[in-house]
Amino acid sequence: MTEVKLLGVGGSSYSRRVEWALKVKGVKYEFIEEDLQNKSPLLLESNPVLKKIPVLIHNGKPICESMIILEYIDKAFEDPSILPKYPYVSAIARFWAKFLDGKMLYSSSFASLSSSSTSLSYSSSSCRPFVVVVGTTLLLRSDQFLRSNFVYYITFHFGITS
Repeated sequence: MTEVKLLGVGGSSYSRRVEWALKVKGVKYEFIEEDLQNKSPLLLESNPVLKKIPVLIHNGKPICESMIILEYIDKAFEDPSILPKYPYVSAIARFWAKFLDGKMLYSSSFASLSSSSTSLSYSSSSCRPFVVVVGTTLLLRSDQFLRSNFVYYITFHFGITS
């Protein structure tokens, strides 16, 4: 019997992307809500280096960092696959996920934490070039990417659910 626990925060896109992947894979898991102001001994023991969420604990073994967890889930549990099957398309999906995580999530976090309208408009305009670059790339190579799990992986990465 497989035991799976997810240490996370309900409103976190990092936790959400892991939850969504587990649900798509059909993996039963226990979600343990963390208080980031008062971190639990389990979180500190499971992720002693970064002390951050999410942490997936599979049969007593912790896996940290949401992107690493997604790749682990993809390999450790049955289909459907999350990552694209073909190595080149998989590498491109990872590139865009890392690029967008570093650029857009930072900008959107800045927007959500800021209360002034000038910060919000700055943040929105700082995201626009990244959206254009990704959109253009997808349009130019849509046949290559849309036939793979490329879009699937990117949506997991951002925790986008319907």
